[in-house]
Amino acid sequence: MAEIEVELKTAPADFRFPTTNQTRHCFTRYVEFHKCLAAKGEESGACEKFAKYYRSLCPGDWVERWNEQRETGTFPGPL
Repeated sequence: MAEIEVELKTAPADFRFPTTNQTRHCFTRYVEFHKCLAAKGEESGACEKFAKYYRSLCPGDWVERWNEQRETGTFPGPL
């Protein structure tokens, strides 16, 4: 049986978020991703790095709630 090598990565260090609590980092990356989509369109691959970052930082429950809030127009962030 062949071995499958999996490389796990997370978002790179960001000087704006120096503490171990990464809540703000998670939220910022989520917002950056959706701002990028709005500016460049969903067909552009340029935003994928932001998606990888927020998916590695944010709990799934938060992302689900934020997606619902965006759909209903109640998202608290600057999109």
